[in-house]
Amino acid sequence: MRDTTPEGGGSREPEDAVVRGASEGAASAEGGTRDTGGTGRSVAADSAGCALRGGKRRLWTGAAALAVLTVALGAAAVHLTAGAPAQSEEGGAGLPPATTEVTQEDLTDSRSASGKLGYGPVTEVSGRQSGTLTKLPQSGAGIGRGETLFEVDTDPVTVMYGDHPAYRRLAVGAEGTDVRQLERNLSELGYEGFTADGTYTWATATAVMEWQRDRGTEQTGTVELGTVVFTSGAVRVDSLKAEEGDRIRTGGPVLEYTGTQQLVTAELEPEDRRLAEEGGAVEITLPGGESVDGRIEDVAVAVRPESQEEDRTVVEVVVSFDGEEAERAAAEYPLAAVDASFVAETREEVLTVPVAALVAMNGGGFGVEVVDESSSAYVPVETGLFADGRVEVSGDGISEGSVVGVPK
Repeated sequence: MRDTTPEGGGSREPEDAVVRGASEGAASAEGGTRDTGGTGRSVAADSAGCALRGGKRRLWTGAAALAVLTVALGAAAVHLTAGAPAQSEEGGAGLPPATTEVTQEDLTDSRSASGKLGYGPVTEVSGRQSGTLTKLPQSGAGIGRGETLFEVDTDPVTVMYGDHPAYRRLAVGAEGTDVRQLERNLSELGYEGFTADGTYTWATATAVMEWQRDRGTEQTGTVELGTVVFTSGAVRVDSLKAEEGDRIRTGGPVLEYTGTQQLVTAELEPEDRRLAEEGGAVEITLPGGESVDGRIEDVAVAVRPESQEEDRTVVEVVVSFDGEEAERAAAEYPLAAVDASFVAETREEVLTVPVAALVAMNGGGFGVEVVDESSSAYVPVETGLFADGRVEVSGDGISEGSVVGVPK
């Protein structure tokens, strides 16, 4: 360990340390003229590049190191160690103003966010045909493949599964993804005699007529626009936008639905996007205080209006419950506010110090000031994960229990 106190009892500065991340340098950052202890120069002047020490002129590369450390720490102010020697809390020269020990612990990069427990995003269904609403479901009702979502003039509007919305009348000769979706649904519902190849043949039309007969509608062999609603799966009616007996026009809202699976929707700031990766683990705290496991299902960037002049960009994250036990626990709270903890990375049993203990080294990289009774030395370190105001460090001369300097 290198003693930073020269012969004769006077103090000297470390030749390899340039800046320390700390708030105590705010005076220099703000252009203050704090005296550095007998040199007759301010910290601000020293940071400009030159300092006089005992008649010897030393050139510092403080500006570059200052910029690097400021970016790494996210701090607005840093302290130049190139000034006069710091005073210890006991008043000794050459020692940092305060110290702390290097600890060995698990370091986790995580964020907590408020979330809403519900059934995921809401989708609105509009009427594609004009007529009178003769039947509507109740809010909260679950509706699956082949079942009636609502009725117009007593004709059922049927739920079928698929990712592509219905947009046209389907009849013999039609080809495309929507035809394949229809054929796959007919097959899942038990109708046979055709191939689900995306081509609407007479065999497809025959199966459609059988389906129409079972649904109690006119057997035309064609599927009119508005008689089928394609959804990603079974749905839960979230709210009604009209009442039975209402006359609707094409495009008029009828109801809103969600999925049937309970989900948590939470928002993160854009700078925390790294925490939200599809398939990532999330810890969800339910209203009763119980914590259960979750899994990220979907991540999307959304814009929220803040005012008439400004919008706010957020990262919207949809989280599912991981396992039957978690699902049963969540089922007790159909709609509720929850807390969601997102974890980007965990480093187990690593050495850590407060971020403020880091100093930028003159030759590049970072170091810490290791204190040993009445002396100290600057030791270079490799940095790892930054989280919760601490940073992972490693290097020769650094071990659990080592004492390092920090700003007071």
